[in-house]
Amino acid sequence: MKARRKRQRRQSPPSPRRLKKKKKKTAPATPASPSPAPERRTPEPAHRAQTPQDNASTPAGPSKKERKALKKQKAKEKQKDEMDDVDKALAELSLKYPDLKQQLATSSASSSSPAAARSLAALLAVSLQHLDSEAELRKFFGSKVISAAKPGSSSGARQSVLQRSNLTRPQPSWWPAQLREGLSVRLLTPEEVEAGLRRHGWQPLHGEKIWTVEYSKKYRAVTFEFMRTVMSGDPEGFYQLLRLLPYHADTLLQLSEVYHHREEHSTAADYVDRALFAYERGFVGSFNFTSGANRLDFDRVENRPFFLALHRQVTDLQRRGCVRTAFEFARLMYALEPWSDPHGALLHLEYLAIKAGMTQWLLDLWDLFEPDVEKESREGKSPYVRRLLPNIMPGMAYSHALALFIREEDSGDKTHERSTEALKDTIRNFPPVVPLLADKADISLSADIRGHPAFRIHPDASMLLSDSHAIFHLLSHLYAQHASSLWKPAARASWFAQTVASVYNTLPTASPAPPKLFFTRFESPALSWSVYRHVLVNETTCRSLFPFVPRQILDARHLACDPLPPSTRVNEYDSEFFRGVEDVLNVRPRSRRQEARLLEQLIPDPGLRRQLQDLWDGHPALAQRFPGGIVQFAQIAEQMPEVLEDMMVALAGAGGDAPQQREGDMPGGMPGAEVMVNFVEPDDVDDLPDEPAQNAQPAPRREEEPEDEEEEDDEEEEQVAPLPVRFVRSLVSRFWGGGSNNAANESSDDEEGQLRDTEGVD
Repeated sequence: MKARRKRQRRQSPPSPRRLKKKKKKTAPATPASPSPAPERRTPEPAHRAQTPQDNASTPAGPSKKERKALKKQKAKEKQKDEMDDVDKALAELSLKYPDLKQQLATSSASSSSPAAARSLAALLAVSLQHLDSEAELRKFFGSKVISAAKPGSSSGARQSVLQRSNLTRPQPSWWPAQLREGLSVRLLTPEEVEAGLRRHGWQPLHGEKIWTVEYSKKYRAVTFEFMRTVMSGDPEGFYQLLRLLPYHADTLLQLSEVYHHREEHSTAADYVDRALFAYERGFVGSFNFTSGANRLDFDRVENRPFFLALHRQVTDLQRRGCVRTAFEFARLMYALEPWSDPHGALLHLEYLAIKAGMTQWLLDLWDLFEPDVEKESREGKSPYVRRLLPNIMPGMAYSHALALFIREEDSGDKTHERSTEALKDTIRNFPPVVPLLADKADISLSADIRGHPAFRIHPDASMLLSDSHAIFHLLSHLYAQHASSLWKPAARASWFAQTVASVYNTLPTASPAPPKLFFTRFESPALSWSVYRHVLVNETTCRSLFPFVPRQILDARHLACDPLPPSTRVNEYDSEFFRGVEDVLNVRPRSRRQEARLLEQLIPDPGLRRQLQDLWDGHPALAQRFPGGIVQFAQIAEQMPEVLEDMMVALAGAGGDAPQQREGDMPGGMPGAEVMVNFVEPDDVDDLPDEPAQNAQPAPRREEEPEDEEEEDDEEEEQVAPLPVRFVRSLVSRFWGGGSNNAANESSDDEEGQLRDTEGVD
């Protein structure tokens, strides 16, 4: 019996659980087969009935993996059929339009890959937390020291509404800002982008968006008056323009340059901050300058003031020792236009990256473009033909080798094989840097090395063959001047000297020529002018390099607001740009009733108002400087007390009633003839009234149009806020020498607190 039972068990079919495991083991190894053979099952004995559970455990169809493989194969076949349809459509179009196939092939071959575009955007993305120079100073000196070093705000200073900004720290003394301040931004159309590519001879790239700033009608009109003021040589007119439009970027940058030449660097930096703030307000809601993928078209004059403001900010931050913040602003300037680098941001980044501890960023940027540079050197093909690349710049090449050396030091690599090979290649490509850097960094080189023809120092471009050769040596001088401190440590200096000694015998004995990629790019005015513009903007530190700049560039008339406009420019400040905007801000004289009402709003205290009116009547020379009358005088004096200081000196020297006082003088004694800023054509100056604007009576009397006058008065009531009482007392006393004592007795301290300006004057 026992033997029979064992034989029956041996002949019985496997249980469902065992069958399932066996099925997994015997699954076909090729799931992509379209028609897999069904699995063989052991036949059940006749004496056992088949149950529903047995049917469920032994399916006859394909397995789950097989069904998934079949689904994938069908999807591939469907996609192939769709691609075949696309190819057929393209073939038909190519027969109808023969040039289409060639254009598509050129576009696909020339555009950069999406991965490269994403990598570049990540490298050019700006870190907002590192745009704060005050935060960087706190890390070095502490919050208490920085707070104590700040000048305390006076009790009469304007307290503006707190504004948010990533590029600056708005100060309480700044004027209240509206949303955009006459500036807006828009995306260039595909036609405009294509026209820009043709101007530069560039190939399209993947993932870029190109934007441009646009001026409002009022902003354009103020810019027209700004240009008239620049041409007239009257610096004081800039203050009158700021009264009309406080955040006019060109005017702010011009005043910054004036104070920079006077070595009042804090005031100059403040005006640069205001210009950056004005543009940032225009970017709100559309243009993201931190992404690394958005560009500003430098060929359009509306964008160029922002580049100039960034460049001056980078220079001032380096003067203050904020190298990390300077690096971030230089990276922003580079990200806005990396392919022509109009203000030479790379010439800052090549040494700021090392100083700020951003060596890995520099190495990543170099590695990103190195394959394309090598491909262009071998085949002459690259998505970046005619575009400026960091790998062809002398300073970036030396900084790249130094960054490798620093990384090897940090990792404990004492052989320095890779950095040494990189430095040898750099010396072969850019030998003029070696003697200049050795002199600046106090690195001793042997007489044989010094006497090698490749290391000859050129002080100017007189003995050089072309402009590309001149730029080659100019950039060598510039890097040695900026980066010499990076090579002074003993380990780096010794490594540099040993590497030069090991490679100088392999250099050609003739005068070195620039590398081919360098030479072809800087033969173009667009890129060579970027270097010249960098030198002109940094005139105080780069004046010794002017002999390398062509004479026609130096002799040409340049404006500080737009230094060396690009040769590929779309527009500039000319008659075409200002067409139709001359009379937008034509000054309309106020009636006496309106003037009195405005003055009453500015100075509610009757005693102080009478004192100020007597001061105005007693100094007729003030009317020549302020065509807007006593209201304009009071507002500008409160906004810009430094202007008041100079006028007080002039009035004190010439006498109160002497109209022959010194005119046109600005803080610092800049000469210039007095020009009244009336927004009319120059030919209409003779038709203006001889009396000040506040006393002029228009042809139709204001009393005959009471409704219009009331409307205008209501508008003025909404726009004019009271001046601080303490400021008015100080103003009157400084002109009259204590004549405001009576006014002080008439106003109580409580009234002074009520009249303090907390919202500012629009």
